[in-house]
Formats: sequence, C-alpha cells, structure tokens
Amino acid sequence: MNTPSPADVLFILLGAIMILAMHAGFAFLELGTVRKKNQVNALVKILTDFAVSGIAYFFIGYPLAYGVDFWSGAQTLAAHNGYELVRFFFLLTFAAAIPAIVSGGIAERAKFHPQSVATFFLVGLVYPFFEGIMWNNHLGVQAWLTHQFGAAFHDFAGSVVVHAVGGWIGLAAVLHLGARRGRYNRNGQIAAHPPSSIPFLALGAWILIVGWFGFNVMSAQRAGGISGLVAINSLMAMVGGTLIAMVVGKDDPGFIHNGPLAGLVAVCAGSDVMHPLGALMVGLVAGALFVWLFTLTQNKLKIDDVLGVWPLHGVCGVWGGVAAGVFGQHALGGMGGVSFMSQLIGTLMGVVISFAGGYAVYGLLKKAVGLRLDEEEEYNGADLSIHKITATPEREAANGF
Repeated sequence: MNTPSPADVLFILLGAIMILAMHAGFAFLELGTVRKKNQVNALVKILTDFAVSGIAYFFIGYPLAYGVDFWSGAQTLAAHNGYELVRFFFLLTFAAAIPAIVSGGIAERAKFHPQSVATFFLVGLVYPFFEGIMWNNHLGVQAWLTHQFGAAFHDFAGSVVVHAVGGWIGLAAVLHLGARRGRYNRNGQIAAHPPSSIPFLALGAWILIVGWFGFNVMSAQRAGGISGLVAINSLMAMVGGTLIAMVVGKDDPGFIHNGPLAGLVAVCAGSDVMHPLGALMVGLVAGALFVWLFTLTQNKLKIDDVLGVWPLHGVCGVWGGVAAGVFGQHALGGMGGVSFMSQLIGTLMGVVISFAGGYAVYGLLKKAVGLRLDEEEEYNGADLSIHKITATPEREAANGF
C-alpha cells in the first residue's frame, strides 16, 4: 500500500466527522420514537455509549482487530500526518454504532450503567473479533472463501460487519429484557406506544441519511479510492427504501422515515460493485422487509424491539450482505469479483457470532446486576428514575430556591 498522503488524512477525517454526526441521528431517532418520559435517557445513552466505545476500542478493540496499538511516542504516532490515528477515529465511529443500534431496541426499560458495561465488552471484544476476521483477514476465513468460491466475503461499508452485527446483538438484548410493562396484556391485546415526536424522529432520520454518504463513500479510506458509484448507489437505495416504505407502510411517517435507513443499511456491502438499478432494487426490498418484519415482530411475535433495530439493521444488513453477491455480478450489470456463496457464508457467520456474543454478554449481566428498571422506575420513566430530570421540566423553583 502506498504511503498515505495529507489528502488521505483529510479524506478519512471528514468521513469520521460525518459518521460522528450520525450518532446525533441515532439519538434523535430514538428520542422521537420513545415516549416523552424517556427522551432524556435516549440522548444520554448515545453520548455515553460513544465515550465508553472510545475507551474500549482504543485499548482493546482496535488492537484486537488490526494489531495496531497506541503505546508508541507521539512522534511515531504522528507519522504520515497521523493517518493511522485518524483511521482509528474513523473505524471507532463504526464500532460505536453497535451500542447506538442496540440502544433503540432496549429503550424505555433498560438500566443505564449495565448497558455501559455491555457496550465496553461488545465494542472491545465481540465486534472487533468479527471485524478482524472480515476486514483484516484473521483466522484465514477470507483466504478459505477465496480458495473455495473464487472471491472473499465482500462488505465495503458494513451491511454485515456493522449493521447486521448490531441488529442481531440488539435482538439478543431485547430477548433478555422482555417487553415493556403493559405493552402486551394477557388477552393478547397490544397497548399502543406512539412516537413522542415525529419532528425529532424525522430530524434523526435526516441526520443519518446525510451522514451515511460519509459512512459509505469514505469507506474507501483513501482519497484516491473515492467512487461516485458508491454515492449514487447509496442515493438510489435510499430513495427506493423510502418509496416502498410509503406504499407498504400506508403513509405512516415512522415507516417513511425508516425506509431510507433500511435501504442504506442494505446497500453498504455492495455499494462499490452494484449498478445503480441493482442498488434501487436492494433498497426497495429492504424498505419492504423493514415494514413487514417490524409489524410481524411487534404484533405477532410480541418481541418489543422499540425502534425495530432487528428488522432494520439485523435483517436488512443480512439482505445487503447476500445482495452484494447477487447484484454485484457482471450478469446484473455489477463490477464482478464477488461470490454468492462467500457472501452467504460470511453473512451467516456474522449472525451467529453477533447473536451468540450479544446473548452471552447480556445474559451474564442479567445474572450479575440485572438489566431492567423495576416496575415503579419504568412507570415513572427512565428520565426521572435515572437522570432526575425530564426533557421539558414544567415546574420551576419558586423565588430562586
């Protein structure tokens, strides 16, 4: 690999900043979706989870995945304009997306500090273990796939490595927690918990959409690798996901604002190898999958995944991993160099490792310290129970006291 240039440093730094901004999108998407008494908790979780992720990834996760540590002197670390440092920042923003994804699934009833502990182990161990396999050729898996099927597992920007992993960890966490109290009654009826703020939900979606172009395009990690194809494929998947969610979701604003996210999740893996029409198809399928599976999990399976992180990230991420092996083929206008079997095997590996790892982490924490707020705390809301303040305090102290 050529020596990184100052332009490469700036390129990847701008990508890191754009993805860092996406975490505000995660926060406001959750804030707008949960009930009003849990809005503060949504904001606080995303920021503190990012901070915990920074520590876990700096000391454990990044060295585990890439064999690079930061124990050298600053003069050594600053080599090549500090490219390796900025690359860490860029990949940290990916790693920190794991707890940000999980946060939406466990909203409204999870304890605060146990989730921070879970974040440390997920970002320090579970995520980088799979990241190292697929993005740094650990354990010889990629070499074996190449030998057997002619191409390695291809995940350009993380449909599987980031999103599917986060979504399947989220499902494990939700299964351990159980449904919010009062969500389902003994007669099989479902209590509606409508979003507290569609404007905030929409703001979160828009921040994520804009930042996603840094997420995908800057995954080249070098200025010379930039590709307009990645940008346009991201755009086509986004609009496809939006329109199908509008139709299948019957104009529901929650579905319409999650539809583009479903399309963007799915296109990450193959955004550099698909034809734009293939990307549009990937987005259409992802948007429909999200609406159908969100409704199924909530109403039929009674899995109380508040933001639908399993269908959105878990399932659409799986679809994206497999779709890269279909729409990346020359026969469908793609760039080639991908194998359907490699995509299928790599994707299934991601599902197994993430679900098993997430189930183990949350299971151990559940036994050790518990995961849920007690009944009274949940009734009062996480804002008052944990943070001692609501999003919009209505009472003010009289006479300055």
